[in-house]
Parts: sequence; C-alpha cells; structure tokens
Amino acid sequence: MEVAVPRPSGRLPGISMAGFHHRAPALVDIAMVAHPSVTLLVDLSDGEGIVHHIHGRRERGSVVVGLLPGDLRATGRGVGQCLQIRFDPVAAAAVFDASIELTGTVVALEGVWGRDAEQAEGKLRAAASWDERFAIVADILGRRLRARPPVHPEVAYTWRRTLASRGRVRVDGLADEVGWSRKRLWSRFRSQLGITPKRAAQLVRFDHAAHLLAAGHAAASVATESGYVDQSHLHREVRTFAGLTPAAVAAAPWLAIDDVAWPASSTDRSPAKNGERILDLR
Repeated sequence: MEVAVPRPSGRLPGISMAGFHHRAPALVDIAMVAHPSVTLLVDLSDGEGIVHHIHGRRERGSVVVGLLPGDLRATGRGVGQCLQIRFDPVAAAAVFDASIELTGTVVALEGVWGRDAEQAEGKLRAAASWDERFAIVADILGRRLRARPPVHPEVAYTWRRTLASRGRVRVDGLADEVGWSRKRLWSRFRSQLGITPKRAAQLVRFDHAAHLLAAGHAAASVATESGYVDQSHLHREVRTFAGLTPAAVAAAPWLAIDDVAWPASSTDRSPAKNGERILDLR
C-alpha cells in the first residue's frame, strides 16, 4: 500500500487528506474503525471499485461516511486508488448540506453533491499526481467553505474542548464556559454537528482508546488511561463504535496506517512528512 499526504501549505483548517494506492491484485476486506470525523472517500479505482458494507446494504464507489457508522467494511479486488478526506465535525458542517443526514450511515457522494460529485471525480481521475489531486480538492473545498456560514462559535469551542480533553469533559462544565444553558448547548450542537455533546465525547474517548490498543497497550491499561470504568466498559464501547472486539481493533489495518496518513492526529503526534510511503499491511 502506497500512502501519499499533501504538503503542509496545502492543508485546510479541520480538513486532512491522504491518497492510497493498493498494488496487490488480491481481495481487500478492511474493517473501517470509527473516527471523530466525517470521511469522504473518493474511489479512483478501475473496474468494480470499492464496495462499502453497512447495516446489511452496500454502497459502491465514492461515498461520505458520517459520524458513528458502526460496523462498516470496505472491500475490493485488484489494483486500486482512493483519496480519503477527513473533516472534523465543525468543518463538515460548513462543507455538507445540513439537510442531508450523515450521522450513523454511509451516503453515495452523488447523493450529497449531485452533479458536482461526478465533475470532481473526473478531475481527480485525470490528474497526473497526488499533489495535483490534493490541490484540486483544496480548491473545491475552499470554495464550499466560503459559501456556507460557519457553526456557532460556542459549538466550535465545545468541539475543540472535547477533542483536547480526549472526551473526558463534562457537558455541564462546557455549557458554563460558553455561557449557555445545558439544554441550549445540547440542541445547537446536535443540530449543527449531527451528534450530541455527550456522544461526541464518547466517540473521541473511543478514538483515543483505539489508538492505544493499536499501539500495543493492554486492554486493562487502556481502559484506565482512557477513563472507562473498567475493561468490560471498554469492551462494550468498542463493540458499540466499531462492531469489533478490542483485540480486533488492535490489529485493524485501518489504524495501522494512521501514523503515516494522519500524523497530526495520531496518538504519538509524529511529525508530518511529505511524499509517499509504502506499507505492508498483510
């Protein structure tokens, strides 16, 4: 698997990108582990392409994966390329139409962007390099960000505090910090980001725990460090968010590439590197 990342100068606030080139002519079947972001997957493969399996149905090709997708798998066969774009919930609210429900599901990209989806995919397929593709996406998303009103500053602040605390923060305390009632914060956060503050905190906490598991830490110590009551509590949350056991999450290829594809958000906070890396995920 070859992984390409954009240069730091080409990044947008709250948005990160990575390009993947799978060269092995074999079946790929990957469990996609939940992450505190809305994910846009642009399928640039030839032939049958990538198929996403969720809730007993299938979506083929380019898709938008909302927050809390649950048990989700991506399958495909042969050589293929994919551009993955992660939006934190605040950025996602500014890029995607709020009238389209994304939380808890996977939606075909054309169902979200209409004709723009086909045009964007065509430009990306015709691009000569990953750097050119990243530039095309930055231009498309930059125009969309400027065209939509941002979320309330209080909502954005609450998300940032939740992320910084790794999900270990009290909603009542956040409401006091922004000067809103708990009810008002809950309502605005849910309507603008598609998730409640409490559920957002649980998702962020799970993400931290999942990366600790992938780094080789024992489940018992991960439960303690991540703020779970005990190991059973961790097990239940992992099942809820990923449909997997902690052991399966620890071995998930989806997390094995994070230090390369998403260095700024990895547990170790590894420094970002430009260009491409080749990983063996067998």
